[in-house]
Amino acid sequence: MALIPLISLVELDQSLFHLLNAEWTNVLFDTILPIWRNKYFWLPIYLFIISFTIFNYGKKAYWFLIFLIATAGTADLISSEGIKKNVKRLRPCNDTELVEVRTLVRCGSGYSFTSNHAANHFAVSFFLLGTLGLRRHKVRWALIVWALSIAYAQVYVGVHYPIDVISGAILGILIAKLFLWLYNASGKSVFRV
Repeated sequence: MALIPLISLVELDQSLFHLLNAEWTNVLFDTILPIWRNKYFWLPIYLFIISFTIFNYGKKAYWFLIFLIATAGTADLISSEGIKKNVKRLRPCNDTELVEVRTLVRCGSGYSFTSNHAANHFAVSFFLLGTLGLRRHKVRWALIVWALSIAYAQVYVGVHYPIDVISGAILGILIAKLFLWLYNASGKSVFRV
């Protein structure tokens, strides 16, 4: 009896994946989202964050950057080494039981649950929300949309199921909360939180 809800959840996940990956598609997203989810596409933004904090806060910014990098690194490590290698869920693009999967990027041989992209971007986004984003309302929404859109792109291009990105997002937010607490408790915070 306990397997019925699990099977239903998997079926729901696969149905939602099919909608997002195969039915609700368009040429614009087919072109933009494979680039949008590429970590190198965001390199200028990462460099801007580093430059902005160092320029505005000098040596005090180094602690901020150390905590930010530790947040992203921890999210990535827990997702890839702790969860993926133990759950071992196939990526939709590698799952031969699925009828139709549009794969718009290289599929990859790794596992699917949880999404590292979602975990990492939500971790960074929510760490920035807890520091930079609190003082700038427009930045808050930009950070949330950024993380959500990258998570969505993972499903759209065919490399993750919706539950993979939702779970990755939750993991990223929890890790960001932990590192925000550590950052503020360290007394090294250069931002008023």
